[in-house]
Amino acid sequence: MNASTSDVGTPVSEKIRERLLAARKRYHANDNISGFIEPGELELLLDEVEEKMVGVLQSLVIDTERDHNTGNTARRVAKMYVNEVFKGRYVPVPTITEFPNAEHLNELMIVGPITVRSACSHHFCPVIGKIWIGVLPNEHTNVIGLSKYARLAEWVMGRPQIQEEAVVQLADLIQEKTQPDGLAIVMEATHYCMSWRGVKDMDSKMINSVMRGVFLKDPNLRREFLSLIPQKG
Repeated sequence: MNASTSDVGTPVSEKIRERLLAARKRYHANDNISGFIEPGELELLLDEVEEKMVGVLQSLVIDTERDHNTGNTARRVAKMYVNEVFKGRYVPVPTITEFPNAEHLNELMIVGPITVRSACSHHFCPVIGKIWIGVLPNEHTNVIGLSKYARLAEWVMGRPQIQEEAVVQLADLIQEKTQPDGLAIVMEATHYCMSWRGVKDMDSKMINSVMRGVFLKDPNLRREFLSLIPQKG
């Protein structure tokens, strides 16, 4: 799509935002907005973030022109946010090959621990933890490779998140992809907004879970799943 004359000089973030507003779509920190980013705009967005980071460093009274350690920090931070830490906001969901459940598997399967890395929405501090996924398939369930669960988790966690919401997003995504009789997810993570700042508690972790389908209805299955997860911590 060719830019109109009125688009010249308009920040790419504003163009993306206008498309989101026109479509009445949310663009919260943990939303994926890849469908509203046109080819070539991600690199322009990176340039824009770099420019804004230069201003942040100036406001922090850091002499980036003479300080050899921070001369390229604005660019590095922009690349970290756009291409790595928040990549899950700007790229589509990974392509996942799904196979029919030819053998009619219906036994509990557990994947994990999957190491995940995210950032809290409140302070942009790291959130690092592990996820365990329990799936009870049925004859109609789509089967995906074990590594694909990790790819889906990485995509969901690759944006500013609140742990409780992140686990629900991941559960929704896996539910949509596989359609199992039951789905259970447990996440345990360290939040650096507690250990790096604030109360500076280095040992506390957050653990939460989402249970769907038969995991909600069958306490024995729920206990089996939880008992098979290796000792956390």
